[in-house]
Amino acid sequence: MAGQGTPATALLTKRKISHSTHPYDVSPDAPNYGALVAAALGVPPERVFKSLVTEVDGELTVAVVPVTGELDLKALAAAVGGKRAALADRAVAERATGYVRGGISPLGQRRRLPTVVDASASTHPTVYVSAGRRGLQVQLAPGDLVALTGARTAPIAAG
Repeated sequence: MAGQGTPATALLTKRKISHSTHPYDVSPDAPNYGALVAAALGVPPERVFKSLVTEVDGELTVAVVPVTGELDLKALAAAVGGKRAALADRAVAERATGYVRGGISPLGQRRRLPTVVDASASTHPTVYVSAGRRGLQVQLAPGDLVALTGARTAPIAAG
């Protein structure tokens, strides 16, 4: 793992959470980025999750949804007891998490934000999320992801 350390992988190692890292080479500006990442990793796309920083009633919240679908903003707002949700500004998301777009991990963020993981994650033995750097995913059990982020689970993906 030399050269692959990120705050996310450091957290997993420190907590002795079973995980594996998986490098890939996909341009972050490529259309259908998530599906390309899944293909590069050779895993079904419904097991690869993206982390989206949102604002729910003005509070930053992380939504973790499969790359195969979109985030249902109304469902996210309802899941955290809010009224309105919108995607956060890129600069705000990067500043709050300490990560760059295309590499925002739900783990090891600069500031621990409220997190909602789509309920579909629990249907898989393991899921893949960003390891905190473009070109690197981490595979772990969905229960560990939920526990480490303090997340709640809810059906927040559309499509």
